[in-house]
Amino acid sequence: MNGSTDRRFMALALSLGRRGLGRVWPNPNVGCVIVRDGRIVGRGRTADDGRPHAETQALAQAGDAARGATAYVTLEPCAHHGRTPPCAEALVAAGVARVVVAAQDPDPRVAGRGLERLRAAGIVVETGLMEAQARRDMAGFLSRVERGRPFVTLKLATSLDGRIATGSGESRWITGPAARARVHMMRARHDAVMVGGGTARADDPMLDVRDLGIDRQPVRVVLSRRLDLPIDGRLARTAGTVPLWLCHEEGTDTAPWQAVGARSLPCKLASGQIDPAAALGALAEAGLTRVFCEGGAGLAASLLGTGLVDELVLFTAGLAIGAEGTPALSAMGIDALAKAPRLTLVTQERVGADVMSVWRPTKGAEGDRPG
Repeated sequence: MNGSTDRRFMALALSLGRRGLGRVWPNPNVGCVIVRDGRIVGRGRTADDGRPHAETQALAQAGDAARGATAYVTLEPCAHHGRTPPCAEALVAAGVARVVVAAQDPDPRVAGRGLERLRAAGIVVETGLMEAQARRDMAGFLSRVERGRPFVTLKLATSLDGRIATGSGESRWITGPAARARVHMMRARHDAVMVGGGTARADDPMLDVRDLGIDRQPVRVVLSRRLDLPIDGRLARTAGTVPLWLCHEEGTDTAPWQAVGARSLPCKLASGQIDPAAALGALAEAGLTRVFCEGGAGLAASLLGTGLVDELVLFTAGLAIGAEGTPALSAMGIDALAKAPRLTLVTQERVGADVMSVWRPTKGAEGDRPG
């Protein structure tokens, strides 16, 4: 096949993989398309909860038509035995003639072994097609494997002067309904929604996805050193049906929260608060790959100040609150511009009456990042 045809089928495989965002952790959101004689005979994505894998799904659909076909896979087929046999072995057994892979898998259990198994069976293997897009799509999984923490998206919704609430604490609603609907879509594409204890106490939030008709809610994560959260609040009342994970200081009494169904994740402290790096490491160890942080000001400042934000989504509303309002970021101890985190604007668009801008850390400022 020619290059444009290969790109078309790989683009389809990538789009299939993106449908699994927020639904397949701890596994990567892989897509696979199987083509024979120019016709798609099988397609699949990693199933919810991570099994079956995309290749298995596509091969099952293709059946005997997979023999002599080309398989387009967004990530190197696995080569290790887990709850299911290796996908590389499944492709070999199905008799595919050619496998086109977007990105190689850095997981030490795979890391080239899948490609080696395919080549050893006489299958033509090509790698690197649309790799940059694949790494962006699977940045969460890659971050968990390569850096030991999830990919972190920080969302802020502010007034024109960078406030998230009035001096009296009123914050509902700074942005309009279109922006809030977009936030729910973003929540659905992440494994977890995370806030600090102050936000949980002040807002009594649900942190769930509403009005989208989804059947799978993200994990709700709260960072609270002493777990001084309302045990009669909405998070506690729904912990038995919507996952609630609590990052807290070691030695804290967790019995009341475990009794309502919450999961406990002890974390070390930094500057008297939960160490955000330790919390993210614990979340990665528990399987999370993509975390959507919605503040508050202290947690947002801590994440930005320690270089733990991979993407910042800023919703700006057309109102001004003034200096007596609550700033979007708490004090960061920055006394020189050279020490301030630098971000680069990626996209900007109008969402209803508000403006949404997406920022990523300026390259070279804080090291390499997946995607």
